Amino acid sequence: MSIPVKLEAFEGPLDLLLHLIDKNKINIYDIPIVEITEQYLDYIKQMEEKNMEIMSEFLVMAATLINIKSRMLLPAPATEEEEEIDPRQELVDRLLEYKMYKYVSDQLRDKQEDASRVMFKSPTIPKEIADFKEDIDVSELIGDLTLSKLHEIFTSIVKRQSDKIDPIRSKFGKIEQEEFDLSDIFTQIQEYGIEHKIFYFRNLLEKQSTKMEIIVTFLGILELIKLGRIKIEQEQLFDDIRITYLASDIITMEEAGF
Repeated sequence: MSIPVKLEAFEGPLDLLLHLIDKNKINIYDIPIVEITEQYLDYIKQMEEKNMEIMSEFLVMAATLINIKSRMLLPAPATEEEEEIDPRQELVDRLLEYKMYKYVSDQLRDKQEDASRVMFKSPTIPKEIADFKEDIDVSELIGDLTLSKLHEIFTSIVKRQSDKIDPIRSKFGKIEQEEFDLSDIFTQIQEYGIEHKIFYFRNLLEKQSTKMEIIVTFLGILELIKLGRIKIEQEQLFDDIRITYLASDIITMEEAGF
């Protein structure tokens, strides 16, 4: 039976053997050595390559297959102390090792091909961004105050508002949508700041009647910090935050960039 394959399709004798095993759907751990040897020798006869160095590798494997074939045809000597060794075992081990390296090389080749299609660009920053400088040093403005501390205070205020609600009576009646003007609350914060100049964060939030008003007031404070219109300080950990209103006028939400 002739096999219509050419030498250049395989990288060596082990590659050819794997091809024959896959083509015939053979279990690599139970190779029918007689059938594989016949197909392998038939391929050797049809080889057009005359390079003796390459031919010698295939001929050595052919001799190995014939040797294994002859050992399997001969009856194994009966010994009680030693277990019978399968003559194919060494060949199976070599094929498994070659198959593993072949798989790894295929993976590396695929990665190389993928990498060859990737283009890289050096990072560039527009001059306007590179030359930009903050008008206000936010880190200096807030000192050692962190967002976690603000969050703790905010959570305690929200919890206090929740504790004021009767868990039973609050479920009576119908739910109505809360109506309030965001711009009014933003303005009220500034008016409160101009009037008091120095006040405390907790007192300001407690003046709000609903959770939504507390949230909007909290966001308004953060925005005024960002704009540099107020300054916050905290003397000790977990102390209330003291707010100093620095500006002398009131800006609208549109002017603040909302």
